[in-house]
Amino acid sequence: MTVRPIRTDDDYQSALNRAAVLFGRTSERERDELEVLQALIEKWERSERSIEAATPAQAIKFRMAQTGLSPRDLIPYLGSKSRVSEILNGQRQPTVDQIRALHQHLGIPVASLIGSFKHEPAAGPSSTSMAAEGKLRRLGLMKAKENLAGFLSRSKASAPAVAMLRKTRTERTNAKTDMAALEAWCAAALVRAEAVSTMKKKISDPEKSARQLAQLSILPDWPDQIRSALQRIGVILIILEHLPGTFLDGAAMRRGDGVPVIALTLRHDRLDNFWFTLLHEFAHVVCHLSPERQVILDDLDVASSESIEAEADTFARNALIPPALWKRIDKDSSTEKVLEAAEKAGVHPAIAAGRWRFEHSDYRRFSKLIGRGEVKAALMPA
Repeated sequence: MTVRPIRTDDDYQSALNRAAVLFGRTSERERDELEVLQALIEKWERSERSIEAATPAQAIKFRMAQTGLSPRDLIPYLGSKSRVSEILNGQRQPTVDQIRALHQHLGIPVASLIGSFKHEPAAGPSSTSMAAEGKLRRLGLMKAKENLAGFLSRSKASAPAVAMLRKTRTERTNAKTDMAALEAWCAAALVRAEAVSTMKKKISDPEKSARQLAQLSILPDWPDQIRSALQRIGVILIILEHLPGTFLDGAAMRRGDGVPVIALTLRHDRLDNFWFTLLHEFAHVVCHLSPERQVILDDLDVASSESIEAEADTFARNALIPPALWKRIDKDSSTEKVLEAAEKAGVHPAIAAGRWRFEHSDYRRFSKLIGRGEVKAALMPA
């Protein structure tokens, strides 16, 4: 990594171009380079370009022009299409969570996003929080006259990790997340986990355990097998559909007694997504949960530059299909070759088909192989 100080407009433009290339990269060396470049770019912008004097909307548009982003690309960070439009038009100022997301993902200086404008004040219960309350009641987890605050208070003995959520959540959560609903979902998952009888155990060989879990995918009774296998190694699996305002695929958490919990929402009802999310959260359980980080939440539709997310992604991919079995698979590989890789790995064909679709951004191929609609039917029967 060779990074020079920015002294001229040409240096500045070169740094911007290099930063655009590095956005989304996952290697530690490239993430370090991007972090240094962002610091240099921000320093130059403060001294020469006066971006801080611009409005938040102007700062966002400036970065969009630099990196070739469209308004649609901002939806994971700002919320709905209409919310993106309001912020870009200056009709609404970014919230704290939106500022955090724009800074972390796009490298826009926080000072530029704050500006000298009044930001949205804290409001009472949102419509999504109220919808989340209703759903929790229908699921039998909240009492008839209880609100989210009361539910969280009642469940805190089973869900101490939730108290740390606002401080420890990673950047793989959507900026439009309703925090009250998110906390309630975590608490509900941990309350359900409290009813499962198991003890905390040491997983001596995480990679071997992960491969064994992945190979359960080919069994006809995999729903029962996966719960039992996880419970034998001291991990609880909870299936709890996501609540309005939560935008979750899954989470790794710790129960009050330290027993790890994998909670999945199944919001993308496909076999390939289920198995990748399961192994991704398993990686967090064995590699990243700690007394300081007791809950990790994942919206896998949101990109992340955090090292633990890149590590969990790699762990899951390798557990499902080892690199040696996938290295010959490319964009031109036939259906037979992709399915052969799955067979050699001992996993369901949907896993190989889904990986090919994701890696090559071609979601038309293998649409009949990914097991759409099969997960909820197996794990959440009516």
